[in-house]
Amino acid sequence: MPAAVRAVQAAEAPAAPRSVVLGIDTHKDVHVAAVLDHLGALLGTGEFPATAAGYRQLLDWAGQSGTVLRAGVECTGSYGAGLARYLATQRVAVVEVNQPDRSTRRRRGKTDAIDAEAAARAALSGTARALPKSGDGQVEALRILRLAKNSAVKARTQALNQLKAVLVNAPSTLREELEPLSTWLLVSRCAELVDPRGDDPAANTAVFTLRLLAQRVLRLRQEVTELGQRMTTAVKATAPSLLARFGIGPDSAAALLIAAGDNPERLGSEASFAALCGVSPVEQSSGKSRRRRLNRGGDRQANAALHRIVVTRMRQDERTRVYLERRTAEGKGKREVMRCLKRYAAREVYALIRADMVTCHQRSDDPATLTTAA
Repeated sequence: MPAAVRAVQAAEAPAAPRSVVLGIDTHKDVHVAAVLDHLGALLGTGEFPATAAGYRQLLDWAGQSGTVLRAGVECTGSYGAGLARYLATQRVAVVEVNQPDRSTRRRRGKTDAIDAEAAARAALSGTARALPKSGDGQVEALRILRLAKNSAVKARTQALNQLKAVLVNAPSTLREELEPLSTWLLVSRCAELVDPRGDDPAANTAVFTLRLLAQRVLRLRQEVTELGQRMTTAVKATAPSLLARFGIGPDSAAALLIAAGDNPERLGSEASFAALCGVSPVEQSSGKSRRRRLNRGGDRQANAALHRIVVTRMRQDERTRVYLERRTAEGKGKREVMRCLKRYAAREVYALIRADMVTCHQRSDDPATLTTAA
């Protein structure tokens, strides 16, 4: 075939669709997006409302520049959660992007467009590879329940402390009657106080305030109990094997499940889960010195849950006590032994979560199970 004919055919052939990468800087009311081509050239930026219609407009706008291969989204667990879920339904690969570090911001400045472009470049280069949590299952419901429970516990403690502070300056006869009582008997007695008929406004107000605070404590106690029961039910529906292991209670199990998310397969290995929980050792070697230190990053709620599990096992589990004595005899300090135990606990928890959630997903996808449930 003559070269001229081949040149004409090549010119007439339809051009291959261009692939682009999307970066989004998320906010409460608006999202700012930037589009890069496969070579990293900036094709444009735009601002869109943080609504369902805005999500569609954003993706349609990006699609005008080419096929969107990947999207780097900031704050996929808060302001960017809705957008991340929408992009996933549209078959767009989403990666979670951290905010630019301070040195980069000092060098380049700070605007929403610059942050969106930085998110796109992180997704294009592979610097950002973490998959976001899906946030559409039992674990997301568990996160909301735990948030409400922690808030209720904090408010209950605050109200109880205020009640005891008011009691300090209460009338002498009332204070002498109530102070010797245990905490919950004190609350019950204060909730049943009757307004006195005397002419002392301070005493009358103290009695009124004690009754009001005690009733608040009782209501919050009821909320904590109900939320705790719902959390236990959600944990049993998601990963029942966790509660069967020694030292793992519903609250610790909930914190660890929330760290893993509804899609724990996004974590490549149990080492990734350990790093996420902040229990993986960090190298701190220099020259001839070879040592490791504690990881102070990761999800601190999950880290605290693993700490509670280890402390409980060190006190009551025979195997853990034997391990503690052996490592102590080898010259290891208590903190170092606890670091090792937390790492082992993270490995155990990750295996249980993966196994239980795979079984749960298979059960939910099984037509026979759905028919039986119906």
